[in-house]
Formats: sequence, C-alpha cells, structure tokens
Amino acid sequence: MPRWRSGRFATSGRGLPEPPRRDTVRGMPFPRRLLTTDEEIILDLRPHWIALVGPIVVAVLVVVAWIALLPKIHGHSGVKTAERIAILAIGAFVLLFYCLRVAVRWATSHFVVTNERVIHRQGLIAKNSMEIPLDRLQNVRFHQGVFERMIGAGDLILESAGEQGTNTFSDIRHPESVQKAIYEHAETFTMRMQGGVRQEASPSMTQELQRLADLRDRGAITEAEFEAQKARLLGGS
Repeated sequence: MPRWRSGRFATSGRGLPEPPRRDTVRGMPFPRRLLTTDEEIILDLRPHWIALVGPIVVAVLVVVAWIALLPKIHGHSGVKTAERIAILAIGAFVLLFYCLRVAVRWATSHFVVTNERVIHRQGLIAKNSMEIPLDRLQNVRFHQGVFERMIGAGDLILESAGEQGTNTFSDIRHPESVQKAIYEHAETFTMRMQGGVRQEASPSMTQELQRLADLRDRGAITEAEFEAQKARLLGGS
C-alpha cells in the first residue's frame, strides 16, 4: 500500500489521495495491544501543529511579562520579594495549567482509523477514549476555513447510529483525505460483515442510493464519485 512520502500524498489505484498510515510527526504510537486479533491500523494521526499555536503564544507572553515586570519592582525587601513571588507564581500557574496541559493533550492524542473502527484516545495519566465501529457510521463530513486549507488542517464531523450521535474532532490533518479513507474502509468492513455479499433487496438498494445522493448534495463526495458508487451498486444487483 502506498505510504506518505516527502510531505505529499501518494495516490491509490483509483487516483484518489491516500492518507499516511502513520503521522509525519514522531511520537508515541497507538498501543497495538488495544487492537483485536484481525484489526489493522490504517491511520494514526497526531492533531495538527496549529493546536499548539495558542499555548506557544501564551508561554512567550508570560516570559516577556516576567522580563518586563520583575526588574521594575522597587520598595522594601519584604514587599519586593512578595511581589516577585506573586508575579512568578501567576506566570507559572498559566504555564502549568494551560500551556503544559494543552501540550500534553496534543502529545498524547491519537485519532486512529482501523479496518474496523474509528478511535480517539488522549491523556497521560487520566485517559479519555471513545470509538465508533465503521458499520455504525452514517455520515462523515469535514470543515475547513481558508487558512485551514492552506495549512492542511480542519474539523472532521462523524455522525453515527446510537447514543454517540454526532462527534466533532478538531485540528485533523488533511481531513478530506481522512474522510475518503474512512468511507472506503467502512464499505469494505460492511461487506466483510455481510460475508462479502452485498444485500440485494430492492429497499436496501434504494436506501443506499438515497444515502449517496444525500452525500453528494452535502458536498461530502463529488459527482464523479457518486456516479462511480452508483454504477458499482447497480452492477452488483
């Protein structure tokens, strides 16, 4: 399978961009002990670096404030010491409880797509995890602003059946390609669960065509992709 090379997307046999199996940013990989016997990791993505801009800016402002304020403190030694301790303590509080917390959350966050499910996991000591089986996904959308398109980041919105409903994941790398990868593997997983045979009942076919038309109307897939999926459905009926 093509891999991520030289910062560019390789292409699949159908000419669609294929996302990397691993993030280009080095970090702790997703624990393979959490996978089932036949489960394989398709994507293991760290959040985009844009998520760290806020903490970096705040950290720089704290250091600048220390440099600017500490030399200007005058008065009795006791008062001067107390004021300096207060300024240092406030800055340290901001660094620890905002900057460091966000950085740790970024470093320990995984958005993982396997051949069976979508997993989001983060946390160093207290861990947070959620997963959505691919066969329960009803819709996958993404949103990118102008700046986000320039840097290759965006939000991914997953709609699933059951209690989980709609989940939004921010700062996803190349969300359009991730969306396509999820669609392709969700279809493969569904067919595998059906024993490799697509259901042939006419109501099921009609529902699938309606779903594809809805995705096309929402802009989740292109007209060409809609026609290709439609032809494949009709050809297998």
